[in-house]
Amino acid sequence: MSEQVYLIKPTVELEEAYIDFYQDWIVSGESMVPWVISKDPSDFQELVLFQTEREKGENLPDNWVPDSTYWLVSEQNKVIGAVNIRHELNERLFQSGGHIGYGIRPSERQKGYATKLLALALHQTKELGISKALVVCDATNIGSERTIRNNGGIEDTNFVEEDGNVLKRFWITI
Repeated sequence: MSEQVYLIKPTVELEEAYIDFYQDWIVSGESMVPWVISKDPSDFQELVLFQTEREKGENLPDNWVPDSTYWLVSEQNKVIGAVNIRHELNERLFQSGGHIGYGIRPSERQKGYATKLLALALHQTKELGISKALVVCDATNIGSERTIRNNGGIEDTNFVEEDGNVLKRFWITI
């Protein structure tokens, strides 16, 4: 990681940079993480409004909690990653979602950005009044596990999804 990065809330001013970020994921063929980045950005103002409403707890589907989305942006306004912070946990999130979901665009991985993104996200989580955050990852995702541990993650019991996928659950005291 050679340049400074910071978190910003979604903004229409970075539409071009975000579309580039989104296309990086599309081209990779990978599942988009966090889930919120899988939303089609073709109506960009609607995308930003959607994320703003979610933060306020407006127009949420049943059994969903308010959440805040931030983009990890470089000094050159390149969108490198995204993080989604749930303001509280319901039963599903306690088992398999956690407080924080994050992802780094495929072309920018293994450069230290994920560790920085999670550290910055933990600061935002503390601002929301959360003193202990649950962060989960697939048991097969060694890079994400390392990122979580590098940010103070203490392993809790695993959760096995219906399809047999094992999720590792970690608590981070902020």
